[in-house]
Amino acid sequence: MTIYLPPLDENDPEDFPSVTSALEEPDGLLAIGGDLSPQRLRAAYERGIFPWFGDDEPYLWWSPSERAIIDPLTFVPSKSLRKYARKQNIRVSINYRFDDVIEHCALIRGAHQVWITQEMRDAYKKLHRQGGAHSVEVWQDDQLIGGLYGVSVGTLFCGESMFSLQTNASKIALWRFCEHFKKHGGKLIDCQMMTEHLSTLGATPLSRSDFIRRLDQLKHRMTDASLFQSQWIDGASNA
Repeated sequence: MTIYLPPLDENDPEDFPSVTSALEEPDGLLAIGGDLSPQRLRAAYERGIFPWFGDDEPYLWWSPSERAIIDPLTFVPSKSLRKYARKQNIRVSINYRFDDVIEHCALIRGAHQVWITQEMRDAYKKLHRQGGAHSVEVWQDDQLIGGLYGVSVGTLFCGESMFSLQTNASKIALWRFCEHFKKHGGKLIDCQMMTEHLSTLGATPLSRSDFIRRLDQLKHRMTDASLFQSQWIDGASNA
């Protein structure tokens, strides 16, 4: 079966079709081409769109019919996670090691998530340097053992990927980030597509239309200016 995808204008980073035109199969595939400039990435996330493609594929842009979301206002860590965290010398930081976090995500998930290509990593590192992408780091002593990264859109945080080098490290990253995020005015975390792992973390499904409605409400709102300043949000260190 032939699939037609509208090619994006490489000279216009705002050029995206309506998400209502996304394909049913494969679910959410919307457009092809364009670039990975910070301007293009910002425009995509502000419309509920994200890039997802492999090494040997062109740029592909998606807006699936169902989104996985986490409400930081109601997120509750499990008793076992609380117990585990109390017993470990765990600290959590924001935006101290973005490059390391995305590289670990690509390495740990590389066998299954080939979309974190070198080109993708370079693009999000550039977006991070411009203040649009952020990381959460989990430390044991002075060793980075887990984390996550994503893109901020108003009071919405679009999670991209997470990693763990030790048990529960990525769960602790999410837990502590939820607490920090809601404290500074954050309202919703987008996890893109529902998986069994995300459901165990408290993610719930939301239709595309409802997600876009929430996105339109949140993308022009402002969080506390200190939300994504480089800082320790659980413990303190000079690492």
